Amino acid sequence: MDILLYLKAALLGLLEGATEFLPISSTGHLIIAADLLDFTGERAKTFTIFIQLGAILAIVWHYRAKVTSVARGVGHDRAARRFVANLFIAFLPAAVLGLLLHSTIKAYLFNPVLVAAALVLGGFVILWIESRQRTPRIEHVDDMRWQDALKVGVAQSFALFPGVSRAGATIMGGLLSGLSRQAATEFSFFLAVPTMFAATLYDLYKSRDLIHTEEAALLLTGLVCAFFSALVVVKAFLAFIARHDFRFFAWYRIVFGGVVLVLGLTGVVHFNS
Repeated sequence: MDILLYLKAALLGLLEGATEFLPISSTGHLIIAADLLDFTGERAKTFTIFIQLGAILAIVWHYRAKVTSVARGVGHDRAARRFVANLFIAFLPAAVLGLLLHSTIKAYLFNPVLVAAALVLGGFVILWIESRQRTPRIEHVDDMRWQDALKVGVAQSFALFPGVSRAGATIMGGLLSGLSRQAATEFSFFLAVPTMFAATLYDLYKSRDLIHTEEAALLLTGLVCAFFSALVVVKAFLAFIARHDFRFFAWYRIVFGGVVLVLGLTGVVHFNS
């Protein structure tokens, strides 16, 4: 057993859980970190997608009371049915585009320099959205209309480009649609469950010939680490947004992405992809 390989898998799992639900692009961080750790290739790309399941399971656990309530009430409770319908509507745009563009994205866009550029651009977009004066009209996810869900779903489609950030796109899309910070963030979390489950299972199906016994153990290592780190970060993030806006994350994206761009374009760091 290659201990170093499992250590890389654990580190990447911890990074996935720590960044998945923040508006800073977990995929972007994983692509850059995996490249620096020389953890690259088709199997590595599948690994970075699969371990998202660990983070998603953390969301299911954190909101287990809400998930259980919706599951029990979907057959007879109008609010539960509306909530599920909104998730489905928001899920559709990225699902359709993801099916059409999956191979192209995985072949050409998992590139550290392109990811860094997306991080920087996304940071400026967040700063622009935060500079806008607005009064939220929706304080809770249960008050969302299908039109609001569709707008968030369209915003999520931009996250198909690695480095944009699924959380960043959906939260910012929610803010532009009139959701409060809390409602936009929570809906982003809930929407992540069907979106990332579908993306992960589809990628595993497409990459099934690449997964063998050793890869399965590596995937499990990354998944477990992602689960526990996500549990910690989700609680901290919700506490943070109760008192602050998202400008901190915007500047983080700009600085981090800028450093990666400079290092990559000047040849100080030679990326593999």
